[in-house]
This record gives sequence, C-alpha cells and structure tokens, in this order.
Amino acid sequence: MMSKKTTLAAAALVIAGGFGLWSVSSQNAAQTLLPVSTAMAQDTAPAADAQAIEIKDMTLGPVDAKVTLIEYASYTCPHCANFHTNVFKDLKRDYIDTGKVHFVYREVYFDRYGLWAAMVARCGGDMKYFGVQEMLYSDMQSWAASDDPNVVVSNLKKIGRTAGMDDAQLDACMQNGAMAQAMVEHYETVMQEYEVQGTPTLIINGTKHANMSYADLKTILDAELAK
Repeated sequence: MMSKKTTLAAAALVIAGGFGLWSVSSQNAAQTLLPVSTAMAQDTAPAADAQAIEIKDMTLGPVDAKVTLIEYASYTCPHCANFHTNVFKDLKRDYIDTGKVHFVYREVYFDRYGLWAAMVARCGGDMKYFGVQEMLYSDMQSWAASDDPNVVVSNLKKIGRTAGMDDAQLDACMQNGAMAQAMVEHYETVMQEYEVQGTPTLIINGTKHANMSYADLKTILDAELAK
C-alpha cells in the first residue's frame, strides 16, 4: 500500500553529457513533492482517495500506428525543453500528424515545480494539454526561475489563464491534494516499467533510447517503419 505522503529521492539534479538529461540519484535525501506551500493545499487526501483517481498518459496520433514512441520528460528539465523546441515539432509534423507514430507523453516529477506545472497542464483537459505544454517548455526559464514557491505558482497561473482557464479553475486544480498524490504514484509506477533514470528518455517500440537529435531520431523511426 502506498504511504499517505509519497516522497522521492530528488534533492539533487545532475546534468549528464552528450545531448544531456536530468537524472535523479536514489542516494539523495527524499523530498516531498505534494503541495506544501501556502499557495498550495496544505493537507493531502487519504491514500484511498488518490488511488481512486485514474491518471492517464497524454497521447497524440493513432493508437494503432506502426511505431509507438514514449517520452519521459520533466517540465523543469532544460534538455526536455530543448527537445521540444528542436525535435518534437518536427517529430509531430512528420510522424505524429501523418499517422505514422503514436506518441505517449509520461510526466516525470523531479521537484515540486515540475509536478505543479503538470497539474496546470492537466487542468485544461486533453484538448488543451499539449498547448499548455508548449508554453511551459518555451517559457521555462521565466516561470520556474524563482526560489519562492508562491512566485512560481503565480507564474504557472498566468500560463493557465493564457490558455483560457480562470483563477477558480486553476485554484481547484492546484489545491487538489488527492490528484497530486495520484500523479506522483502513477509517475513512480511508470518510471519502473523501463527503469528510467533521467529525462528526456525515449522508448521506441519498447527499446530505450537517450536524448538525441532529430536526424538521429528520424533514422530510428524510419528503420522501425520499414520493418
């Protein structure tokens, strides 16, 4: 049974070489991810309430596409932002929108800000999710820059309002402790499926790959489509 307050070893974030990824060390002290600042809910709901909430991965493209690409990414990972700026747009245009790839996005929460950003992205529902995602990644250096959680929450709400949500809707989403706990539990489960250690990590038809350029990704996708 999951504990009432789910914690993750996320005190330190390490930049790896190459195209780069964010990674989390299990040797570091655990950090509570659930809402704790005065701008967020103070109390988490009972575990049973969280377990009753179904958290789904966000997807694009046909489920029956020949290639399934799963991306594990964090909204506070600069390499993920770089991937979405320099790779994802081309991937979407050439492979997802054309029905060749089923894209699955799995949120990774290395810190509270990443969790809160995901809560805002989900607040608008499936139709707005990827639009909010684009704003979160393109404006990451601005909204996540402060050490003050209240400032970050305010910045995230501005993004939510730009996406057409009002303050009441955003407050309800960001103060939902049961939802936050359910999201963290889902994250912990899906990270284990492919033993993901950092972001962005790509799973292409079941094979794990590190972050890469669009040219390298295109080569792998074309090879899978040719099988």
